Amino acid sequence: MAMTDSLNRPLRDLRISVTDRCNLRCEYCMPGDRTYHFMPKKELLNFEEITTVASIFAEAGVEKLRLTGGEPLLRRDLPELIRFLSEIKGIKDVALTTNGVTLARWAQPLAEAGLRRITVSLDSLDQETYAKMSGHKASVQAPLKGIRAATAAGLPVKINTVVQRGINDAELLDMVRFGRDHGHVVRFIEFMDVGNLNEWKKRLVISAVEIRDRINQAFPCEPVAPDYPGEVARRYRFKDGQGEFGIIASVSQPFCRSCTRARISADGQLYTCLFSGKGHDLKTRLRESGRQSVADLITHIWTRRDDRYSELRNEDPSVVEKVEMFQIGG
Repeated sequence: MAMTDSLNRPLRDLRISVTDRCNLRCEYCMPGDRTYHFMPKKELLNFEEITTVASIFAEAGVEKLRLTGGEPLLRRDLPELIRFLSEIKGIKDVALTTNGVTLARWAQPLAEAGLRRITVSLDSLDQETYAKMSGHKASVQAPLKGIRAATAAGLPVKINTVVQRGINDAELLDMVRFGRDHGHVVRFIEFMDVGNLNEWKKRLVISAVEIRDRINQAFPCEPVAPDYPGEVARRYRFKDGQGEFGIIASVSQPFCRSCTRARISADGQLYTCLFSGKGHDLKTRLRESGRQSVADLITHIWTRRDDRYSELRNEDPSVVEKVEMFQIGG
């Protein structure tokens, strides 16, 4: 039975960052005009430690694991970790979020290791827009090739698209057509104020209502009930039966009250909210005091959890220091 926090939210999902490094420089995550100092290898949780921490969370009620970054495919021997995690008792789903740049090489080994599904972050199909948004580090053909390879390997693929007014919002329908034509669910994400580096401005946010209305004008759609409690994306199916899309509306329609996620950074810090400013050190506890001590700490933290940043964003904009997205994933 999953333990619950102070707002009666169960612990069901764990996102595990395996590296803070990335091969892109997306403006809303790792702007390319900054200098980054990445964690040395010894500071990272090793695969045995990640597996141990994940198994402790599984005993606390977690059923779904998602590997993130930075860019998780930069972590050496990642299929080996997937294999370890997929064997944990109680874990029903192991997924991965990637920018897809090197996915073509890794899709088959990941599937063979036990990965169940994959999400590719892709903000544009147009090379010029893609290059601008990702820091001119790769061709859009790389993630597209990766998506094809993942599909061929039998991995269900979802696509995440961060929508920013005046930058890529004119391409909403292009992304919808791509999803419809290739059988992928595209999830449009409102531009969020994650971290401190992306110079977030509310005027750049395209709201969920506007996104839905724009799509509905071209492709009539209707809402679909959530697949499971705590699902973050609001789902819509096309009335012609050709698939569906989703919208993640953290800014205009916060879903804090149903959030079941915990996050672990690559160096073993536990964060109970994407917008947290402070983590809790599980790595030192694990290395110095062992498994039970970590389990006790997780229980102490989660049962007292009361995060609801997105609900309070407009009431109290004074939160200044937040963990960066590339440190704990989206």
